Formats: sequence, structure tokens, C-alpha cells
Amino acid sequence: MGKPAYLLDVNVLVALVEPEHVHHQIATDWFGAPDLDWGLCAFTEAGFLRVATNPKAGGHSVAESTQVLSSLTHHSGYRFWSISAGWEIIAAPLEERVFGHQQITDAWLLGLAIQENGVLVTFDKAIKFLAGKKYASNVLVLGS
Repeated sequence: MGKPAYLLDVNVLVALVEPEHVHHQIATDWFGAPDLDWGLCAFTEAGFLRVATNPKAGGHSVAESTQVLSSLTHHSGYRFWSISAGWEIIAAPLEERVFGHQQITDAWLLGLAIQENGVLVTFDKAIKFLAGKKYASNVLVLGS
């Protein structure tokens, strides 16, 4: 099997681009690995834009935040992860473990990673529960 393909969770993306973030060093150390195959999807882009443009969080303009996303697409190993199926298909492997509204985005991201035979990179330890033993290899929790 080749090297894993990594899908970044919103929390990793924010930590990566915000130098003041508590997990910035962990994210940049991981991201600095040679020949990293990584990417973003519509959910991670939208989540990043939501956080980065929130006056109480990032406080950046939409234009500034969009430029950050654009610059990341030129980084080595980047690819965009398209979501080509709906919720019923994406979340099917996890349906027994999705119990509430706070897991919906996590299930989308993890389901996409599973569908694409990739790994969701996150700081959210709860995603390990969502993955269960069967899909534990599809999650990498940084800093744990």
C-alpha cells in the first residue's frame, strides 16, 4: 500500500494557518513532513472561512481568508477531495455511531476519508469514537 492521503479537519487547517493558535506548532510540524499527500474538501474550506472571518475568532476578511485557501492549493501534495455522494452513502459506514447533531460534520469528513481510502487528520479525539475499531486507521488525532 502506498502513502496515506490525508484530509484536513477544520481545526487542523485553522491551527496550521494561525500562528497564535494553541496547536499551531503541532500542525506545522506534521504538515512539514516530506511528500505529504493532503487535501481539503468543501466542508473544510467552508468551515475554515466561517472561523477565519468570525470577528470573535480569526477576524479576517473573506478576501484575506480566500487568499489563504488559494495559497494552500499551491503547496506540495495538495489535492481537492470532491464529495460525489450524498449523506446516506457517505455516512453509511458510521450510521451505528452517529447519535446527534454535533457529529454530522465529523461524519461527513470521516465518511469521505473512508470512501477515498484516506485519513482524516484532526485534533478532535471524539472522532476516534465515531470511527470505532473498524475505521480507526482512517483517523489521525494530532497531539495525542
